[in-house]
This record gives sequence, C-alpha cells and structure tokens, in this order.
Amino acid sequence: MATKFFQRLSAVSWLLYPCLAICLAAVAGVFLAEVTLHPKRRLLSSGDGAEAREIARIHNSNVSDIIVTAQDGAILSAWNIRPANGNGNTVILLHGLADNRLGMLGYAELLVGHGFDVLLPDARAHGISGGSLATFGLLESDDIHRWLDWLEQNQHPDCIFGLGESMGAALLLQSLRSEKRFCAVAAESPFATFREIGYDRIGQFFHTGPWLGRTALRPIIEFAFVYSRLRYDFDFERASPQNVVASTNVPVFLIHAQNDSNIPVRHSRLIAARNPSVSLWEVANTDHCGAVGTHPTEFDERLSRWFVGHAKTGSQLATRAEE
Repeated sequence: MATKFFQRLSAVSWLLYPCLAICLAAVAGVFLAEVTLHPKRRLLSSGDGAEAREIARIHNSNVSDIIVTAQDGAILSAWNIRPANGNGNTVILLHGLADNRLGMLGYAELLVGHGFDVLLPDARAHGISGGSLATFGLLESDDIHRWLDWLEQNQHPDCIFGLGESMGAALLLQSLRSEKRFCAVAAESPFATFREIGYDRIGQFFHTGPWLGRTALRPIIEFAFVYSRLRYDFDFERASPQNVVASTNVPVFLIHAQNDSNIPVRHSRLIAARNPSVSLWEVANTDHCGAVGTHPTEFDERLSRWFVGHAKTGSQLATRAEE
C-alpha cells in the first residue's frame, strides 16, 4: 500500500516540478517586461535648464524649448541650441535609458563649439516627454521622424545628423528603417537586438555571461516577449538595429567601448557585420559610453570629421533646392 502511495507521489512530482518551473518563468517574464517598459523617470529641474542656457551663453547661442506631438498623442519635449554663426547643419542628440536630455549636454557643447545646431529631445517616457511606456524603437522611430519634420519645416538645415548613446543609439539606428533624411549618424554603444540585450541582462543579474539567458533561463525571455505582445501589442522581435543597418544607405559610425560592462562590444560587432560600409571604432580601456571621457581629443576629431565629411556640398544643396 505504502509502495503504491510513494509511486503515485513520485508521478505527481514529475508533473509538479515542470509546472512550477513554467509558472516561475512566466512570473519572472512578466516582471521583466513591466520593469523594462516602465523605466525610472529622471525629471528635469530648473537648474538643468540653467545649465543649458549657460552653455548657450558661453558659445554665443540661443536655447529654446520645443515640443512636437507623437503619433499616439504623446507630447515630446526638447531643447534646441543654435549658435549665432552656425554651419547650417543640425545634430539630434538621443540619450540613454532612464536618463534625459541633460545627459547629452556634454555632446551638445562639443558640437555647438563646431558650429552645429543641436536638438536634445527627451525620449518618450523619459524626462518631461509624454508617454507611459519605453518601447526601445517601436514607437520612438516615428518620434524621431517627427523631430526631423519639425527641423525641416522650421529651420531648414542643410544636413541633419544624429548622435545617440546606449538606448538612444539603438533608437537612432532603428529610425533608419523608414527615415532616409539623415546625412549620417553616429551611435555609441547600441544593442544589436532587443533579444540579445535581454540575454545580457539576465546574465548580468546573475553575474554570468549571456549564455545563461540563452539556455537555462531562456523561458523568462520568451515569456517577456509573449507578454509584451499580448498585453501591449509590442513585437520586440522588430527591435533590431542590426537588421535595420543591414539595409540602410545612411552612413553609420559605431563607437563602442571594448570594456563595456553594460552593453558588450559584440553588439556593435554584430551590427557592423551586417553592412560592410559601417565604420566601427572600438575604444580601448573604456567602459559604457565613456569614449568622450577617456579619449576626448580623438572622440572630438573622429565625430566632427564624420559629420563634416558627410555634409552636403554646394552642388548638392543647389540640386536639393531645385527639387
């Protein structure tokens, strides 16, 4: 009698353990999705605005507050800094996850010093921009498109360039799926695909490599993707800078720290491998988005040379005016 009881208990256990594992993976996947889609919001303060105005004053520039309305009705906000004697070109600066436009002020000062106008938006669900969810390129690509619309309608720059770091770099690259008006872009430390960075995040939590997310804990990633699709109608398989860059004609300059502990350098290598025209600078002895700090002169020279080298010539501008 006891033998049969333990046999039945053993049979139930064989069913119970897999069910329990599936339930735990589902709960973890939902948690991962919700935390990722709702990043901590870093709001702007009055002091932040004062910092932007001081940079503008030092460089004989004007700073103004700009808003546009996204496709879903979200109000998106930005600063626009314009030097009095600009070179006629504008750079859109896109910040990283859980940051805001303030995080790009250092780049803005560098570029304004070279005569570029700069536009510093808060990404949706960041800073003081509207939107409750960060979608890592699915909605932000159209947001970027609307910023270019505003620039062309209001300021008519000769060229529009883009510079993004981390999440902002990935957003910038994904916008190239439909946005062809950039003369060139520079992306520092982008992720290759949303799935690939998911593997890294799992590994970083447990202090392992991405192999853990690809193998034993992969069900968590799968449940997170399924939940996002069912709950919010977001297909994060489409969040793939590497796929977009593979077919773009916009010149792309990738910058990635070799010692990046947040988004490993293999992400930019994966992106560059899909398009032989992409330029990749792997920055030695540097961590995440730290090139401007560890190699300031080289960063300045490489970035300004990249943008100036892809600026429209006089004959190109004349042709565009005729069109």
